Amino acid sequence: MSSFPRLFVDSPLNEGEKAALSDNQSNYVLRVMRLSEGDPVRVFNGRDGEWVARLVQESGKRASIVPDRQTRPQVETPDLTLFFAPLKKTRTDFVVEKACELGVRKIQPVMTERTQSSRVRRDRLQSVVIEAAEQTERMDVPEVFDDVSLQAALEAWPSDQPLYYCDEAGDARPMRDVLGDAAQGPAGILTGPEGGFSPRERDWIRKLQNIQPVTLGPRILRAETAVVAALTLWQSCVGDWQEHPYLPETENG
Repeated sequence: MSSFPRLFVDSPLNEGEKAALSDNQSNYVLRVMRLSEGDPVRVFNGRDGEWVARLVQESGKRASIVPDRQTRPQVETPDLTLFFAPLKKTRTDFVVEKACELGVRKIQPVMTERTQSSRVRRDRLQSVVIEAAEQTERMDVPEVFDDVSLQAALEAWPSDQPLYYCDEAGDARPMRDVLGDAAQGPAGILTGPEGGFSPRERDWIRKLQNIQPVTLGPRILRAETAVVAALTLWQSCVGDWQEHPYLPETENG
């Protein structure tokens, strides 16, 4: 496996065209990894595929990269949106990190009646998913949106796209059974806060068009566990888990 550092950059990636690294990235490659002029770095931007690039040391603290060759063309992850109620800080970080690892394209925090966190910092969560994408060979970075109310989020959801509502109570069908009849295409998954949705919220959610209530089994799962379980089921049934993992080239490859 390659030990080349792998970085997400926001710049276009074209052969021979220099792209600057951020201060944090420069510090990482120069101070932490102790790379030098000309050392290889793998880079991606979610648009132009993955490249092997040469490091250019601009100063003692700043660095750039020059793409040499593309190693993978750009591919898209499934069009899956996660709606989740923010939890306490470290548990919210866990949710967005695992959502990135499990192939979610969009992450939408929703504020519910029982949500314990008052606000979320979108910039911090975006940093979490960037790091997760770099480490997991993902070719893009999911977009994290500012938190909105549950009502606003669901009313904006397209009426022709299924939204799987993880309902811990009621007569919902097992999620695996529901997904057995699902077609590939854009979809959403909604998970609740600690303590679940309120009775009023549950009644309102079930009345919405294209809502598909699903259960994740006989046990009540922690909120962050429910996210991982639901995403795993979706990816294994209608997502991209049938594809083979990418094995990065070695230093001699």
